Amino acid sequence: MFEILAEINGDMKAIQAGLGCLGAAIGVGMVGMKASEAVGRNPDASGKILTQAIIGMALAEAVAFYALFL
Repeated sequence: MFEILAEINGDMKAIQAGLGCLGAAIGVGMVGMKASEAVGRNPDASGKILTQAIIGMALAEAVAFYALFL
């Protein structure tokens, strides 16, 4: 009985990590998509947009680390 519960708990951690990384990947993709769209609309602001995009991607990747290690 306890072996089955341990196996289910181990699988749940893998599912949690997988979904967390999937969410982070979607978030990074959306940040990149919107940043490239913003640069296309206003090329003069590309430096500011790049800075904000890098910060946004870093925050999205932090979610993946939380999902993997917690």
